[in-house]
Amino acid sequence: MVYFHGVIIEESLENLDILKMVKITSTNVEAVTRYHKTPWLTQWTLHTVEVPDGKAKEISVAISASLDRNHGGSWYADFKNETNHYIIFRDKIFYIERKSKEQYGLVKRYGTSLGIPEHQLNFFPL
Repeated sequence: MVYFHGVIIEESLENLDILKMVKITSTNVEAVTRYHKTPWLTQWTLHTVEVPDGKAKEISVAISASLDRNHGGSWYADFKNETNHYIIFRDKIFYIERKSKEQYGLVKRYGTSLGIPEHQLNFFPL
């Protein structure tokens, strides 16, 4: 079976039931600093996840609907496999080819338009 792998920040979710839809392979808690640009939080809980290929679209839609809407849409989640990458914002999902600089550029422009710091949008093509 093919899996996508990525990270979901627990504090970005309005509905934590989303985490039951994925397999959490590890969890790391980080103290929030100015670098994170989320002063309303004291920590980020980063869950590394596995998403089965056959459920990736459904899970992306659920995550998109659950991302925090109270802080200017400044969150995203993502997961990728060898060839494709889901990058999920509130009410917008990008499904891109990992070799496409152009598609990553569109995602980066969209993310920065939401106020997400550029250093947090450090995607790159294969």
